[in-house]
Amino acid sequence: MTHNHQDYSTTFPDVSLKIYTVPVSLRRHLYMFKTLTGVFSYKKLDLGTKVLVDHMIIPNKPSVLLDLGCGYGVIGIVLAYESPFSSVYFIDVNNRAIWCTRENVRLNLSKNKGKYKIYAGNYFNPIEETKVMFDAIYMNPPLRKGRKEFLDLFTYLPNYLKPNGSFQFVIKKKMGSEYVYKYLLDRFSDNNIKVLCKRSGYWVFYYNQI
Repeated sequence: MTHNHQDYSTTFPDVSLKIYTVPVSLRRHLYMFKTLTGVFSYKKLDLGTKVLVDHMIIPNKPSVLLDLGCGYGVIGIVLAYESPFSSVYFIDVNNRAIWCTRENVRLNLSKNKGKYKIYAGNYFNPIEETKVMFDAIYMNPPLRKGRKEFLDLFTYLPNYLKPNGSFQFVIKKKMGSEYVYKYLLDRFSDNNIKVLCKRSGYWVFYYNQI
């Protein structure tokens, strides 16, 4: 068994299948998440995602939102709960993560009136033909694979973000938050990018599509 097959960012993780339940309180609401081995942070919610969820800015009107690299769906489910008339999209390359997301939408959002679309695939590939545009995109990127793949996303964002739409993401300081911030400031203006918070070694970024 190779390390790559165990990676949660592969389509079919090659690890034995076990189901877990993760209870967590986010933005003063208790959620219950089903998780599987082979999915990122399956035993407990990772701190980076929690910091992002606690500080992300959610539109106060019905919107089209995307949880990119959704894992078991935490960010998108919180978005849907907090903005119940929005349309929320979930994308992940990991088929086990997609199964978890479907289950967790049913568990946590049964009373919501929003619309949910869940796609298996890498980054924006599954929605390339849909021409959908988002008011906001949220992500806890898998930077252990390297920063370049993540930074390349900024080339494609204009195709998927509405005017004045946002891309909000979290990066651990040890994984290069300062580098990413400098890279983005060199490429965009101060009006495009800001840091929403620095907490517990994580930076939450807000990119504005002007």
